[in-house]
Amino acid sequence: MPGIFFSYELSPLMVKYAQKHSSFGHFATNCCSIIGGVFTVAGIFAVLLNNSWEAIQRKLDVGKLS
Repeated sequence: MPGIFFSYELSPLMVKYAQKHSSFGHFATNCCSIIGGVFTVAGIFAVLLNNSWEAIQRKLDVGKLS
């Protein structure tokens, strides 16, 4: 009989927890990357908002937006 058959093999998984201490340099790098990402996204949002506001202002000046 034609068809698609899936076979799942359920085998136990082992989860191993290990604590690892990071250096201050690693922490500082993570903080700088988070702050840089926030500034990048905020900059992109500001440019998009500014461009859309200028387009609306141009249409208002011409009188095409009512």
